[in-house]
Amino acid sequence: MHHANAFYGHAAVLARYCGLDDVPPIHGYLQHGWNLHHGFAVGHDFIPGVPKLVWSEAVRRRGWAMGLRDYCVIGSPWAYLLAQQADSPPEGVGTIVYPFHGWEGQQIVGDHAAYADEIRAVEGDVPLTMCLYWNDFEDPHIRKVYDDKGFRVISHGRRGHGNVGGDTDFLDRQLAELQRHRRVVSNRLGSALLYGAALGREIGVYGDPMVLENDHAVLGGMARQQRLFPQLHQEVVPPEVAKRTARVELGTDVLLPPERLREMLGWQVTPVPCRT
Repeated sequence: MHHANAFYGHAAVLARYCGLDDVPPIHGYLQHGWNLHHGFAVGHDFIPGVPKLVWSEAVRRRGWAMGLRDYCVIGSPWAYLLAQQADSPPEGVGTIVYPFHGWEGQQIVGDHAAYADEIRAVEGDVPLTMCLYWNDFEDPHIRKVYDDKGFRVISHGRRGHGNVGGDTDFLDRQLAELQRHRRVVSNRLGSALLYGAALGREIGVYGDPMVLENDHAVLGGMARQQRLFPQLHQEVVPPEVAKRTARVELGTDVLLPPERLREMLGWQVTPVPCRT
């Protein structure tokens, strides 16, 4: 199984939805995060004929526009996690912040202190939680900036790499935190913001967008996000806009029944071909 399929516990969430105790290898490439590329990391190598299992038709269309094929739309793991919740989420209190982050191979450059001050100025006197990506969380200097500004500083865990070291309950932790808060904000569009919108939380995008070291020009940076999603770049996004965007990008309206999802993931004797 491609190691990215296990990122953030996505495969575990899908297996649970399908009623499986263990996580079989997924036949295909599972989209592991939101982007405006073809649904996968820049430079991702694909074997022809192996399905690209993506979250929504919007992602498939972006891939088609880049000349790629073998796409199967199955809905996001987040949407399947929400489908497994029996109760409606509580109202929530305060704001959780997901700053733009890098990863093991690329770090973020920006003024964390100034960003913290802007968050406090906009959000006001409410409880603030700063959720950092694991490598930022393990940097004591970054963590101290937000600690000193009165933020509760957390991380949902590690995504893992090479099928080892990942927290399979990552999304469960994220759901618990999003349910705890009324608002979800970030300095750039990303998966966490859409997850909050899908949960019915108020969202906002503002503040220094920061810079990713050696960023890939093909992604278009912040300018492309602002051009394609202008209504999302404000302190308070209209709820109907937030919910519609989450539905379109996360595929919350295309969830498959467990039997069909098992077939699409190759968890049957013969994987089911998909419309390219």
